[in-house]
Amino acid sequence: MGSRIEHRAEFSADVPAVYAAVAGEDALKARLERLGGHGAALVSYTPTADGVRFELRQGISADKLPQAVRTLHKGDLLVTRTQTWRASGDGHQGNATVEVGGVPGEIVARTALGAAGGKTVLRTSGEVTVRIPLFGGKLESVIAEQVTKLLEREAEFTAKWLTEAN
Repeated sequence: MGSRIEHRAEFSADVPAVYAAVAGEDALKARLERLGGHGAALVSYTPTADGVRFELRQGISADKLPQAVRTLHKGDLLVTRTQTWRASGDGHQGNATVEVGGVPGEIVARTALGAAGGKTVLRTSGEVTVRIPLFGGKLESVIAEQVTKLLEREAEFTAKWLTEAN
């Protein structure tokens, strides 16, 4: 049983504008430049018939990792996120998988983007699983906390991107 990730962000822009800000190639490159850490890159970006699939690489230097992670993992972390989005009704649905180099485990998430109460809402729901006896649970909770903080920073970036785009 892993540690849960739940995140919700609201934007005043309409669904198409927010979708472009969270899944558009230019917005992803700008977000990585601002938040991606060392070695950040948009590894691939492939439009599909009803959405998009992309892969992001982000680096986290060892000195920015929580002590619990540094105890079990020496050196920097390289994080690879694969995200898919597809049209669904008046919004978009997606899936994300994240691999953290050198850590036996995974992060899986479902994403949804849609209109609610005059706003556009981005929801992320997922789970962190780390397969290390005795320490896995502690590491899962630390990673889940860090992922939630990253999602918050990404939402702040998206809100700013939307403001500057208008």
